[in-house]
Amino acid sequence: MADYLQKEDYQEPQCLLCETDPQSKEAAISRIPTGRVIEKLDAFFAKNDYAAAERHLRYWEQEAAAGGDDRGLYTVCNELMGLYRKLGRRDEALGYAERTLALVERLSMANNVTGATAYLNAATVYKAFGDAAKGLPLFERAKAVYEAQLKPDDSRLAGLWNNTALALVDLGRFDEADALYQKAIDLTLRVPDAQGDAAISLLNRANLTEARDGLLDGNDAICDCLDRAEALLNDPALPRDGYYAFVCEKCAPTFGYYGYFAFQQELEERAEKIYAGA
Repeated sequence: MADYLQKEDYQEPQCLLCETDPQSKEAAISRIPTGRVIEKLDAFFAKNDYAAAERHLRYWEQEAAAGGDDRGLYTVCNELMGLYRKLGRRDEALGYAERTLALVERLSMANNVTGATAYLNAATVYKAFGDAAKGLPLFERAKAVYEAQLKPDDSRLAGLWNNTALALVDLGRFDEADALYQKAIDLTLRVPDAQGDAAISLLNRANLTEARDGLLDGNDAICDCLDRAEALLNDPALPRDGYYAFVCEKCAPTFGYYGYFAFQQELEERAEKIYAGA
């Protein structure tokens, strides 16, 4: 199984004394190497290899469950719900969202950033599959923790605001969503190498403008968002890495929808070259 770390790569020999210590529940837990699991996962994503990413995560899900490692299981389930959301696999995404939220409660993580990230991810899953109203309270729970515990320039805040705004647009709460998009754009423009995230928020803002004002009345504002996003994605200082490829893929259809066909094709070609290792 070349895709996976093997137990001997990370597991320390078991202490015989631990086997006889009834007071130590921790000693009975076989931890998975979450840092290295995520590192390998990122490598699969950098190649756009979602099938390998799924196999990798499902393998470590089994390892964490067998070893009684709830924290490791939380990490893997959190990643799986995001993966299945990207793949459009509704039932799996919703199932892992519920499982991850249950682990947050079991591990008493509801009031820290790690648990709040699960709320954010689960809310994004609900929104993606047509239930923005169910996701909104989870966005609010994540917001309360993030805004209290993260530094003001932490890019995770921008991700929260952007995804919350998407849900608000679905619910017709356009002005609230627009304010959050502006906050996300302002923050990502201050963060190094985050121009791609700012571009995503600008394109989301273009979609909001169309939904609220219509194509004709909103034309000038829509074009402004598109032009600014194009300039950000063309910034030569922006690293051309796997995440950039993901951003190009995500942004390309919106440019095509509004008639920027040449730039849509350019973004698709950029992503393909990166995934191919060119």
